Order: sequence, then structure tokens, then C-alpha cells
Amino acid sequence: MPLPPQLRWKLDRWKSRVGGILRGEERPKRPRLCPLCGQLVGAEQNRCAACGTSMTFSLAAASRGLAGLVPQPHPVTKIVTGLNFFLFLVCMAATYSATEHLSMMGSISNQVLYRMGARNTLALLLGHQWWRLVVPIFLHANLLHIGLNTWVLVDIGPAVEELYGSARYLFFYVVSGVLGYVFSTGWDVVRGVPGESIGASGAIMGLIGLQLAVSSQRGGPYFQMIRTQLIKWVVIIFAIGFFWGGIDNAAHLGGLVAGYLLGRMAADREPADMVERRRANLLALAALVVVVGSFAAMILHYSKSIT
Repeated sequence: MPLPPQLRWKLDRWKSRVGGILRGEERPKRPRLCPLCGQLVGAEQNRCAACGTSMTFSLAAASRGLAGLVPQPHPVTKIVTGLNFFLFLVCMAATYSATEHLSMMGSISNQVLYRMGARNTLALLLGHQWWRLVVPIFLHANLLHIGLNTWVLVDIGPAVEELYGSARYLFFYVVSGVLGYVFSTGWDVVRGVPGESIGASGAIMGLIGLQLAVSSQRGGPYFQMIRTQLIKWVVIIFAIGFFWGGIDNAAHLGGLVAGYLLGRMAADREPADMVERRRANLLALAALVVVVGSFAAMILHYSKSIT
């Protein structure tokens, strides 16, 4: 039975490549596209003549090389959502290991949440565990908690990510979440009552703040309708937090204000030129370093706490 033409072509190309490698033949170099500005770069050139980006080692080149491994579109929203669920499963496993029991709502043990990096006022102020401002953005207490946050994130996140671009979106998300927990910690100090909290709500409120900033800077009935809907969402969220105990409204407020201020300062569009794209990539890299460093510190602290 003859092979389909497309499969036969792929097999012939694969055999040709393998044969060339075994015979020591070098593949001819071809011109490439610059990963930052998109200009055509000669086969023998190591840097783009238009923007100066290295074709072999640069943030832009690395991101271009990893593009095939990243979900498209809205990669940051999907990766954050996946990380939230992965950590929730890890917390559930740790809870079962510690208690040999799991509730119907998948509630996570407070001890596990503390070890995993929950925001804790005393640990922050007395223990200087700064990573507790970052890690709890990705932690959740039960199935209802992560379900509601995921619902809002996948509803709001893609639109904001398309508007600002994935790099700046990542930066805004992390900064809003961190400043939300900074505000929450400050509120605990003012009240004189140490507290503990987790969840992506502060970062998500930052996304709502960004949309409020955008809609307040643009006129017309459409943006007025968007602004009205967002304000209703904000009122409902704070009302639930006021009447339902255990919700960190201070983090919600801090994230909302942070997102709104970021939205007022940043241009409400994707980076338009080489300089803006480079700046956006650096902001994303800074946010990524902070997140990875925080998780590394959490893992180190967790390993010490169980030995």
C-alpha cells in the first residue's frame, strides 16, 4: 500500500537530514527575521542591523525560541491559570498527607497554606519573608475560591492581555497582586491585628482597575457602558467581602488602586516600536525573576520547616 504523498515527503526530508548529519554535511545558512523588530537579517550576521538585537542570545531571541512551547493566544492568562490549578493540586496532596482527609470542597489546611507561602503579617514584618507578598497570588483555599477567581480571570484577562500585550500584562498582574498584599499588610498594622490571606483576587482587581483606567480615558457610550459594568462588579465584590467573613478586602482595594494607577500611566495599547517592546520585555523579565525567586525562597523555607 503506497504512503500518502505528504507523509512520503516528510519521510524523505527526514532521511535527507539524517543522512547529511551522518555524512558530516553542513546545512546552508539562511537569512532570518529579527525576533524584536521583524527585519530580515543576513545569514552571516549575528546582530540585526536595524535594532542591534543579538540573533544568538537575547531576551527577544529566547522568547522567540520558546514561542512554540507557549500556549497561544493569551499565553500569560493560560499559564497563570494552569499554575494556580497546579499549586492547588499540590496543596491538596500536602493537606491529605498531613491530615489523611479531604473535604468535599477541597479545603486546604491552614498549616499547608502557611508553609506554601500565605501572606502572614507577622512572618512578613518580623521574619522578613518578603516572598509572602508574591507566592500567595497563586494560592487558593478551596474549590469555590479557585473556581470563582478562575472564572473572573479568564473573563477579564484575555481582553487586557490583548490590549497591553503579554509582556506588560504579566508585569501589571504581578505588581497589582503584590501591592494588594502590601496594602493588606499595612491595614493589619493600622488595626493592630495580624492576619493571613491568599488568592489571586488582588491581582484580578488590578486588571479591573486597568480596564477602569482605559474606559475613563475614552469617551462614547460603549466605554461608558463598560465603565458602569466594571463599577457594578467592584461594588458586588466589596459587598461580598464585607458580609462574608475571611475575605481580604484590603488586598482587593490595594490591587484595584494599583491597577488603576498603572492604567493611567501606561499607554493603552501594545508596544508600538522597538524601544517600547524592549522596555515591555524588561518589565516582564523583572516580574518573572521576582516570581521565580519568590517560589525558590518558599521551597527553601518549606523544606526547612518539615525537617
